[in-house]
Amino acid sequence: MTLLTLFGSVAQAAAPQVKGQAPGWYRMMIGDIEVTALSDGTVGLPVDKLLTNTQPGEVEHALQDNHLTVPLETSVNGYLINTGSKLVLVDTGAAGLFGPTLGNLLANLKASGYQPDQVDEIYVTHMHADHVGGLMAGDQPAFPKAVVRAAQTEAGHWLSEANMNAAPESAKGFFKGAMASLNPYVKTGQFKPFEGDGELVPGVRAVAAQGHTPGHTIYVVESKGDKLVLWGDLMHVAAVQFADPAVTIQFDTDPKAAAPQRMKAYEDAAKGGYYVAGAHLSFPGIGRLRASGKGYVFMPANYTSNK
Repeated sequence: MTLLTLFGSVAQAAAPQVKGQAPGWYRMMIGDIEVTALSDGTVGLPVDKLLTNTQPGEVEHALQDNHLTVPLETSVNGYLINTGSKLVLVDTGAAGLFGPTLGNLLANLKASGYQPDQVDEIYVTHMHADHVGGLMAGDQPAFPKAVVRAAQTEAGHWLSEANMNAAPESAKGFFKGAMASLNPYVKTGQFKPFEGDGELVPGVRAVAAQGHTPGHTIYVVESKGDKLVLWGDLMHVAAVQFADPAVTIQFDTDPKAAAPQRMKAYEDAAKGGYYVAGAHLSFPGIGRLRASGKGYVFMPANYTSNK
């Protein structure tokens, strides 16, 4: 009797590893409003060098306590809001403006069951490349039917040739990315900036939160007593900035204004018990806050597979 007869067949080689990840979208309801988190991907950031107003060893110890290393793999998230009458996208990801590991938001939007030409309006928290780059798909607008909206203060800063020319060389790329992404919509009359706080469509309102950039804006979604506040870049590194809200980042245009805005947002979210979402919180980036000593603890939204 041979081994082949005994065991019936020759052992197969191990299956090759598939690699890759599932489509990056997550859906939840805020009252009657459907919110879909969309991943643009992740990017490694040297947060130990980028974070400012820190104590010696603070960043390193916080990362170690959370089993994280540098460069820190950092999420870039956008949020699609279906109010029932309008389809609104908050931030668009980076497309090709922030390196090869980002640029997945458009594909994930499609994977989530929507098409770019269904998007009615796009709300920009601020005009850094990883939030506006996805407005373009190559040399064509990615959302051909959408109206794009942002604070007039933000547009006045980043879309100004004079401001770009006066900026240091290290900052000129921010202006060039904003102009490349927004100007095609400006030319077609699809860019409609707003001034001050207020409702943009029923159930979604803009609230000024300047500091990270001159016109940084957060967006509040409310329906039937439920609430979600989309923070944009109000904070970046959860492991550090929840425990110590005073920590800032080099990307902040005005760190002295950005830190108080963050502290105010944290306090209100903890007291109100509502959902928050951050562009750079680990995907899908949605959860609640509770106060803990001088800082806060982020509690990710409990996963649900219910429709």
